[in-house]
Amino acid sequence: MTQIPKESQITTEILESLPSPCWLLEEHLLMRNLEILSHIREQTGAKILLALKGYSLWKSFDIVSRYLDGCCASGLHEAILADEVFGGEVHTYSPAYTPENIIQIASLSHHLVFNSPAQILRLLPIIQESDIPMPSIGLRVNPEQSQSPVAMYDPCGLYSRLGSTIEHIHSDTLQHVDGLHFHALCEQDASALESVLSAFEEKFGVYLADMKWVNLGGGHHITRDGYDTEKLIGIINGFKQKYPHLEI
Repeated sequence: MTQIPKESQITTEILESLPSPCWLLEEHLLMRNLEILSHIREQTGAKILLALKGYSLWKSFDIVSRYLDGCCASGLHEAILADEVFGGEVHTYSPAYTPENIIQIASLSHHLVFNSPAQILRLLPIIQESDIPMPSIGLRVNPEQSQSPVAMYDPCGLYSRLGSTIEHIHSDTLQHVDGLHFHALCEQDASALESVLSAFEEKFGVYLADMKWVNLGGGHHITRDGYDTEKLIGIINGFKQKYPHLEI
């Protein structure tokens, strides 16, 4: 592994000295992004997770794990990577699980988020009948509000099956659920989150008193130039003032 001085410019000479193919990481830029995320954590108390689906360069995990609380995994192998290499908390969500791997996934996860009440009813008994510690159970919900710039990437689109809409949720289906999760952004800013969070609260706020946590999902382009981090901090802290019992 070639080490390049932190503040050096990537010159043609450096590039020509590297093996090909290779993965080039400018650590000082990564650190800059992590410091922005760390500031948000400090100002809000919210946990920030690394989404392995978007970034899984495990050689950098010794750096990233100093700043973030854990990982969001989208399946068994990402959960294993998070547990064995990153450390910290493992929050797992997948649109579907199989009975064959649900126990192993649950054993690695601190939070395990299901896509529908039907999944919970079908798979939770398998976990309960095993001898593993029970993870905190969550449910992904669809707030039916998104500002995704591309319809193909809109998880709240008309025919989306990502998360449950309010019409499919009743209090009895949430008796085993500790938290609600939504994901409705696509590399967007704090104003988009503000709009989605308002829709989420309008539809699902009645259930929040009985919850322990809310996961605001991904798609936050926090480290891009011009992102209003102070607005994000205000949105999170305002939500926490309404629901001080919730972990965000």
